[in-house]
Amino acid sequence: MSTESAESAEPTGATAGRTPAGRTPAGKASRPDLPPVKAVRRAFSSPLAGALVVAVTVLWTIPTVGLLVTSLRPKQDVVSSGWWEAFVHPDLGLENYRAVLFENSFGTSGGLMPYLVNSVAIAIPATVFPLVLAAMAAYALAWVRFKGSDAVFFAVFALQVVPLQMSLVPLLRLFSGGAHLGSVTVIPALSLKDSYLPVWLTHTMFALPLAIFLLHNFIAQLPRDLMEAAVVDGASHFKIFRSIVLPLSAPALASFAIFQFLWVWNDLLVALTFAGGNPTVAPMTSRLAQLSGSDSSHWELLSAGAFLSMLIPLAVFFALQRYFVRGLLAGSVKG
Repeated sequence: MSTESAESAEPTGATAGRTPAGRTPAGKASRPDLPPVKAVRRAFSSPLAGALVVAVTVLWTIPTVGLLVTSLRPKQDVVSSGWWEAFVHPDLGLENYRAVLFENSFGTSGGLMPYLVNSVAIAIPATVFPLVLAAMAAYALAWVRFKGSDAVFFAVFALQVVPLQMSLVPLLRLFSGGAHLGSVTVIPALSLKDSYLPVWLTHTMFALPLAIFLLHNFIAQLPRDLMEAAVVDGASHFKIFRSIVLPLSAPALASFAIFQFLWVWNDLLVALTFAGGNPTVAPMTSRLAQLSGSDSSHWELLSAGAFLSMLIPLAVFFALQRYFVRGLLAGSVKG
């Protein structure tokens, strides 16, 4: 074969598609391909993405600002003009908050302060109970091997599909009448009326499956060498759990605590089912739901009560925000 014909021959096999060093194929950019993680980061850090995030944040914040401004305006201004008029003719004060909290507004003796106290008394234990139980169960399923541990974990995971709405009536009947198998009493009737206990138990039971699943995935990723070293030093499981697992799992615990507290604080369905009929244990959400229908003309007081119900969750979120971010990023791979 001649030299000219050899040079004009098409490249085949391993030589096909190769280009001389330092050169790129025609029509392709010379910039090397970025890893997927860095490509996503570059896309979300672009000016367009930043402008979109700012726009969404502003749109999301406008209703909250309107609620706050409405709660600070007098009644005559609320019924005669929109909340944005307050920026032109400001006439703001805290009179609505004093009235809604401490005066006999809405026909409620003592205002909404007793219901606010009830919400705190419900939300804190209903967050602590499942957090403590789920942390211990997650550690046991992750590091204490026993026969059937995997089956127990998958059973707990499957409990997440049980709808809360379908279980409220059976739970209410269980608390009030107990469980019976023919003439045999399996679970006696629990005298839980007019108390926080049924609300605590309900929120704890429905929070445990998700809490155990999330915390198990975090605790199972802790360094095995650290656990084995503690066992060699003679530490018991309780010592390992208290001295090693809990401090290292603080971000995950704080993340779940935020979600659970917000869920319990904003809950209305469980509150209406187990505590809505009793003012001594009813939370703020149930009372605000009643007032929005019976006293819908008092928008200035309703907005003040609604904004009060937002203050404590916001305070909890901002107080635990740094742990929340660390919990979300835990276990991520550096790109």
